[in-house]
Amino acid sequence: MKHPGPAAGPKVVALGGGHGLYASLSALRRVTDRLTAIVTVADDGGSSGRLRRELGVLPPGDLRMALAALCGDDEWGQTWRDVVQHRFRSEGDLKGHAVGNLLIVALWELLGGGDAAGSTVAGLDWVGRLLGAHGRVLPMAAVPLDIVAEVRGADPSRPDDITHVKGQVACAMTPGSVLGVSLVPADPPACPEALAAVEEADWIVFGPGSWFTSVLPHLKVPALARALTTARARRAVALNLAPQPGETDDFSPQTHLEVLQAHAPDLRVDVVIADRGVVDDPGALDKAAQTLGARLILADVAADDGSPRHEPARLAQAFDKIFTE
Repeated sequence: MKHPGPAAGPKVVALGGGHGLYASLSALRRVTDRLTAIVTVADDGGSSGRLRRELGVLPPGDLRMALAALCGDDEWGQTWRDVVQHRFRSEGDLKGHAVGNLLIVALWELLGGGDAAGSTVAGLDWVGRLLGAHGRVLPMAAVPLDIVAEVRGADPSRPDDITHVKGQVACAMTPGSVLGVSLVPADPPACPEALAAVEEADWIVFGPGSWFTSVLPHLKVPALARALTTARARRAVALNLAPQPGETDDFSPQTHLEVLQAHAPDLRVDVVIADRGVVDDPGALDKAAQTLGARLILADVAADDGSPRHEPARLAQAFDKIFTE
């Protein structure tokens, strides 16, 4: 399946964060050697949140996971993937910190003297070289962001009230129904290298991933949203295998597309990929895809163990098919 040659395959930009982006990158690196991940930078929990609050840096966790996903399958790649993903198990100040988070932040300080704007991309590129990453990882914005969710029924005693919940962790765990998201600051500076990658891309891939906190935030950075909407690239959406608890409870596959359109009315999509085993109403999903300008591809992309997890080799086959058609 892998295209031969030192720089083969289409230029692909993958958007997202966390485990969803890890899944898409694990698949895409099997299909192309020209791969760029653009990663959300709004995490405020765990190791990333602690480093963000203490040092004022971008939260490194989703960036680390993207780099880990791009590690090769040889001994070098597997070893470094395990190292950067390793979390300290002490009871002291290091408890829960991921080694890769500390490595990334150390490089940012060494290369930029604490100036995130001058060191962010260079630091990530250095880590990518160390890991032998099959692609490049970039942040979607040059400053840390906060997600604000508009939620109906966050207070169970007032199910019809609409409130605003701030912070990625709080948004992901809030009771009630998330109606939409915005960012603070509202017009953050986009990463210039990310804008350039989008402009040069042959394909842009949205999802899978936490819809409101990993996928849609890219469309709320104004300069990045404009680039994603006007780029010459074709666009694919890879849908989740199950709703995200606390974020997209009771969402059907077509609801994900309807929410995407509501957040980016001018965005046109070429292909929607969904697992045939989780689509209860293919006709409704096909209609929602057509509303975005897309054709629907139903494929077997889920893992065999029954978990809501994509199997990288199967997802890679689906991507390879649409890229080469």
